[in-house]
Amino acid sequence: MHLPALVIAFLLSLVLAVSPSQALQPGGQVEDIWKPAATPAGGVPWKLLESTRETTRTDAQGYLRARPVFPAAVKALDGKRVKVAGFMMPLENAPRQGHFVLLAYPPGCPFHMHAGPTQFIEVKATTPFPVEIEKAIIVEGTLELTGEDESGIFYRLKNARPA
Repeated sequence: MHLPALVIAFLLSLVLAVSPSQALQPGGQVEDIWKPAATPAGGVPWKLLESTRETTRTDAQGYLRARPVFPAAVKALDGKRVKVAGFMMPLENAPRQGHFVLLAYPPGCPFHMHAGPTQFIEVKATTPFPVEIEKAIIVEGTLELTGEDESGIFYRLKNARPA
């Protein structure tokens, strides 16, 4: 017996309505099965960076603007040299990247396509990185807390290099 495509689409939408990155556990508990890149030894965990809240407003043209509200533990990292693991999103058409975005989650997941400002870091490297889009890389650099200009970028690593 074959189900019509419309019925299959409806059933699939019900399954995905809970959350595609979550799985129902025995006892009705929901556990997130999509994890950010693992924290390197001595590194900064994404959970800490994701603890930053954002305040939003709508500007005169109707665009949503966001500013960060950094918790004390994140503020303490401003200007410090840190290590973070993540997934490269190249910004240049080159085999080595001096400017790229480091994502907490792999960029190929259709359920996590739109990273929030606490889930990525703009990287400006002094030593270009070879392009690596299939596995996490570890980056070391000076963390700069940004976002007061409502650019949507809360974190930047300057003078970055492979760790």
